[in-house]
Amino acid sequence: MNYYDENAQEFFDGTVDADMSSHHDKFLKLMPENGHILDAGCGSGRDAKLFKDSGYDVTAIDGSVEMCRLASEFIGIDVIHMQFQEIDFDKEFDGIWASASLLHVPSNELGSVLGNLKKSLKENGTLYASFKYGDFEGERNGRYFNDLTESAAIEIFEKNYFKVIETWITHDARPGREDERWTNILLRNEN
Repeated sequence: MNYYDENAQEFFDGTVDADMSSHHDKFLKLMPENGHILDAGCGSGRDAKLFKDSGYDVTAIDGSVEMCRLASEFIGIDVIHMQFQEIDFDKEFDGIWASASLLHVPSNELGSVLGNLKKSLKENGTLYASFKYGDFEGERNGRYFNDLTESAAIEIFEKNYFKVIETWITHDARPGREDERWTNILLRNEN
């Protein structure tokens, strides 16, 4: 999280305007009207703000104190400073949005983090997650990454009792990074 605390404004500026509308559309089609969404690892707050402005009840968390501060100002709600490992909600959310955030969780901790998210979702709740495409795990440019292919993502989420609704590959939405690919996965919490 030191990377995000030290580079918060630069990261905010580089991500706040990225067009995620096609991802939002897939996710929000599965949300009940005025549903409760957890933006897990909200970063700049871009997605949480869109959800809030669209009439959803939004809770946002981030592991970086500085990102929480910037996102709180941008969204207009208090973003909770919390690591994924600390999540302890009980069936509170209709949906969890984890865009480019779970990719920072080491593979040996991902199962317990997914357990925390599953416990936080209502039955039949929806989870969206995205990971850099590939099979690299380790430090890159000052941050820890756990990249996943579609098949690896499906295997991990199914092993942790999520039903896969859809997976798809996209290119990075940020200008100048279109060559980077992302694995996207949409899931349902089925008991």
